[in-house]
Amino acid sequence: MQKNVNNATLYGEFYIMPFSGYENVKFLVLIGISITYLSSMMGNVTITLLVCLVQQLHTPMYFFLCNLSVQDMVYVSNIQPKLLAILITDDTRISFSGCITQIFLFTFCIDTEFFLLTSMAYDRFVAICKPLHYNIIMNKRTCSLLTCTCWIAAASNGFLFSLITSNLPFCKSHDIYHFFCEVETMLALTCTDTTYIFRIIFVEGFVIGISPLLLIVTSYVFIISSIMKIQTSSGRLKMFSSCSSHLTTVLLLYGTSMGSYMKIESELSSKQNEWVSMFYLVLVPMLNPLVYSLRNKDVMKAIKSLTDRCWSLNERKA
Repeated sequence: MQKNVNNATLYGEFYIMPFSGYENVKFLVLIGISITYLSSMMGNVTITLLVCLVQQLHTPMYFFLCNLSVQDMVYVSNIQPKLLAILITDDTRISFSGCITQIFLFTFCIDTEFFLLTSMAYDRFVAICKPLHYNIIMNKRTCSLLTCTCWIAAASNGFLFSLITSNLPFCKSHDIYHFFCEVETMLALTCTDTTYIFRIIFVEGFVIGISPLLLIVTSYVFIISSIMKIQTSSGRLKMFSSCSSHLTTVLLLYGTSMGSYMKIESELSSKQNEWVSMFYLVLVPMLNPLVYSLRNKDVMKAIKSLTDRCWSLNERKA
């Protein structure tokens, strides 16, 4: 494959080189990515349809969950289909505009997930700490405002990173040793000083990553305090179970994504970065629907209700 690169070129083709040095396991990776992508799409489509079609799930908590599922579908569709095409065809080319699109959607989706999880924590805080005022506080207007703020703020940040990257000159190798166009990997290919960009990334990591986490932790401090005041153990267990799915999702996301960007920079960690990234880019979107459905009685009842409705319609047609 020809990879001639003009000096100080701004546009042109790049070459994604996924799992370099691990060619012997590429077939296993292909199978794994295919299964997780299909599972992610099926799970998140199911959650979205359930929330939209089943009246019992028309509550703030499931409204946020529906938005989270839509975000996860965009998230996995941004990277995994292209990765699958590369693994199947060995055609590693990706256009410059394709790279910028991946950067925008990646930043947009992961920021949206941070913000949505924070909104969901606030919803749980109001439900448990202020139950008598829940319907007043978490009305349709509030939920819509929170969700729109999440999407718009994330899109603005994604646009910022896309704009910065699109104006950089790439005069080094166009080989991207990752399975998608990650910002930090792209910066290594530029022929200009990127110190200020890394500073922006550091500040962004705190504002968009750590700040929501602090808000979530603060919410759960009040939530746990309120739960411990409940007299009966069954009441406490019921309240804890209503938060377990959200807490699991928070731990999954932060445990994988923050682990990748807070790693010690070394040649070894750089090679392992792809595998660390696989967790929050591939596994988390697949696990989210499972976390919210397997232990959630409302979702299981909604699935049964929708299934019964479909059977009833089929019987009428027959």
